[in-house]
Amino acid sequence: VSTQSTGQQRYTKHADWDYVAQCREVCQPVPLFGNGDVLSYEDYNTRLRQADGVMIGRGALIKPWIFQEIKEQRHIDISSTERLDMLKRFRDYGLEHWGTDIAGVEKCRHFLLEWLSFLYRYIPVGLLEVLPQRINERPPLYFGRDELETLMCSPKSTDWIKITEMLLGKVPDEFNFVPKHVANSYN
Repeated sequence: VSTQSTGQQRYTKHADWDYVAQCREVCQPVPLFGNGDVLSYEDYNTRLRQADGVMIGRGALIKPWIFQEIKEQRHIDISSTERLDMLKRFRDYGLEHWGTDIAGVEKCRHFLLEWLSFLYRYIPVGLLEVLPQRINERPPLYFGRDELETLMCSPKSTDWIKITEMLLGKVPDEFNFVPKHVANSYN
């Protein structure tokens, strides 16, 4: 059995893991898996005491290497170049799946943009004042350690489009992107 601990919070307040723990007691002996607000190995370790297992959603979209951090029990400072390499791999898989014709490229671009609408929220470990990063905290605008990192941390969907142009070429003149999470995109 699984439960989402952010239902009524709608991602604006902290996940209610006390509720997950209560559900766990009611579900015994059936294992209960909880989900919500996990963005670090510390979050994972804490939540594992309140549930039989932990699922990770947004945390994996923001920080895909979170599973490596959990396995190694450490924070990993991923450079902008390493993150761009992840995006290149996604592009390659996407083009293999959807094709390299115009429709396939634009389908791949759309999914890359949706992912970037989460990925920009990662704050590099080397720039954080306090570890770990919290999933609901929104930092002020900042400059990255290089130009690419600054572009990747932008909350503007127009900057996300620039990143996809680096990977897939120029967007068509009539191209428009509105992220599913419009509240997260400031133009």
